Amino acid sequence: MTSSLRPLVLAVAGAGVLSLGGLIWLGRDLFGAPGNAGGRASLLDLLEEVRQSPPDGGASPSPPEQVLPPPQAAWRAPLGGACQADPALRARLAGLAERLRYESVRLRIDPSNYGERFRRDAFGQPLDTTPQVVVLHETVFGINSAINTFMTPHPRDEDQVSYHTLIGLDGQVVEALDPAKRAFGAGNSAFNGRWVVTNPELAGSINNFALHLSLETPLDGENQGSRHSGYTAAQYDALAVVLARWMRRYGIPPSNITTHQHVDLGGERMDPRSFDWRELQMRLAALGVLC
Repeated sequence: MTSSLRPLVLAVAGAGVLSLGGLIWLGRDLFGAPGNAGGRASLLDLLEEVRQSPPDGGASPSPPEQVLPPPQAAWRAPLGGACQADPALRARLAGLAERLRYESVRLRIDPSNYGERFRRDAFGQPLDTTPQVVVLHETVFGINSAINTFMTPHPRDEDQVSYHTLIGLDGQVVEALDPAKRAFGAGNSAFNGRWVVTNPELAGSINNFALHLSLETPLDGENQGSRHSGYTAAQYDALAVVLARWMRRYGIPPSNITTHQHVDLGGERMDPRSFDWRELQMRLAALGVLC
């Protein structure tokens, strides 16, 4: 090769190297080079990001509209701010509270009759799973009938039922379900304008943020009547101890202790029938949870 042609050849070769390097750079920026994790985003990444950005300049899409329960009468809490307490009653209930730590019966009910508390509703909105309301029920039939029902598998949704705690006529406390779990105590229900919809095809329920407690019904109440002879002093004692424990543990106010009759949106429930709120108030005051 003559000396006059050598500079021209070198120039062409250098341009080819630069062109090849440019193509490699462009390809890496378009598609992302292997091992480029943590480096700058590729052009395709940037284009995809622009494509997914909302058209209004960065505002996030609005959350889906919440489904509210139908109008419902406000709950008028029967438990006032009573502060005076009988010292003898306080001492007796304190002793009972200590005994119930060891004497309560604990069950392992069938998994078909309870569930986990949902952390998101049917529309993807986050939920607070902390219990915030207590619903009082009655068994209608004997406590053993309720226990047998909870222990029996129920594949059909309409047959599934459970409470967290049962209290017998003799004051025996039966812990049927861990309060962290979701009991199937109230179907179509709401409390003070609140429910949780977990299936968009069905109405909402309070079960996701409720605790359910049921009192054993006396023999004369095993019917569909509106009243019966009422609950025993031993039941009110144990009820107050369990409620005081829940109120302190979860920060549940007295105004959020309600009945199945009130939260039921179907208008079919009457429980707990013949409940004496004065008996409960006197005991909760003695335990120091009303003021």
